[in-house]
Amino acid sequence: MEAVETRPSGVLSHVWQADRPVVVVGRHGRIAADVFEEACRADDVAIVRRGSGGGTVVLNEGCVNYAVVLSLASRPELIDVAASFRFILETIARALEIDRLSIAGTDLLLNGRKVSGNAQRRGRRAFMQHGTLLYQFDPAIATRYLKEPARQPAHRDGRRHTEFLGNLPLTADVIQSRLTRAWQQLSQSDRR
Repeated sequence: MEAVETRPSGVLSHVWQADRPVVVVGRHGRIAADVFEEACRADDVAIVRRGSGGGTVVLNEGCVNYAVVLSLASRPELIDVAASFRFILETIARALEIDRLSIAGTDLLLNGRKVSGNAQRRGRRAFMQHGTLLYQFDPAIATRYLKEPARQPAHRDGRRHTEFLGNLPLTADVIQSRLTRAWQQLSQSDRR
């Protein structure tokens, strides 16, 4: 993010997967309120804090993760937080080419189930959005390590992790290649 923050334009991105569970707490999250710490200790699951907002998540196999950094100098229309989330989520939805994929706040839903959660960190001249894309994620893992969140978006409808989380009907390789192509296209359009 700092590299894009110091340049007048640019897009940087990264796509990866975790090979074992890790609990990631948002910048203002409270571990005691969000995490079953005893289960994490028993299973040797690391608990880390990220520098962006959003809720606590579990990364694991079956989950593709991405981060993309965009210049606000190149795209001043994205200074508005809601507009920037919508722009990135629409870009992801187009890239994945899945019917019935919809945007609800900072989430992507498929058939009413959350398949992607997203958060941002913002600077003066750039912002980073990162998120998860679930494809073979076992929601029981979330149940084991995460408490049900006290604050929930309306589209969750009070559902537990196992009833709320879903999976994309794509493989990890397809998700990664489509995201990489989408980020490359954003970068090329920034250079014009």
